[in-house]
Amino acid sequence: MITLYTAATPNGHKASVTLEELGLPYTVASLNLMQGEQKKPEFLAINPNGRIPAIVDSEEDNFPVFESGAIMIYLAEKTGKLLPSDIRGRSRVIQWLMFQMGGVGPMMGQANVFFRYMPEKIQAAIDRYQNESKRLLTVLDGHLKDNEYLAGDYSIADIANFCWARTHNWSGVDISDLEHLQRWMNQLYQREAVLRGLKVPEDMSPAKIIEAAQTMVQR
Repeated sequence: MITLYTAATPNGHKASVTLEELGLPYTVASLNLMQGEQKKPEFLAINPNGRIPAIVDSEEDNFPVFESGAIMIYLAEKTGKLLPSDIRGRSRVIQWLMFQMGGVGPMMGQANVFFRYMPEKIQAAIDRYQNESKRLLTVLDGHLKDNEYLAGDYSIADIANFCWARTHNWSGVDISDLEHLQRWMNQLYQREAVLRGLKVPEDMSPAKIIEAAQTMVQR
């Protein structure tokens, strides 16, 4: 059995959607990030970096895995699904996974901070991160123009990028002109496993994201 330590964030959803897609049994340990539960010694023993998500695989002598991308690769390799075994197919998936890990996630994350949370609105920083987020989402859109999924068949690369791209409104990024990205996102929203994963540990459907954003703005 796998224990997933998580919260309702894009990185957390990368792990829960992957688990749902793979059909692996797991239990959820929800961490309250606002109360700093991710910094407690018992969790730091699993992830020294004090970030979610992390997993512990009891079938592998309670083997811990942290970093969302590493978790996705581990689970895909464990089941032989969502990650090709041939060297080129595997590389294509990992390239797009790293695109999210090194670009989409960090840039949209910073856009979130400066657009939503900073008490002082620094317009230059907001513009910087929103513009770079839009550029990266435009790269996805351009690739998806001629491809149903990011790396051949549906894979962990799609899950990783989707879990961040879907939160574009939270980052203040307009994607109304990115029709191929929208098509792909809508396609993933049709997957039952994706919808289940987005409710772990709590419902973060599109309507819930908008509701949360409105609540945050009012505070």
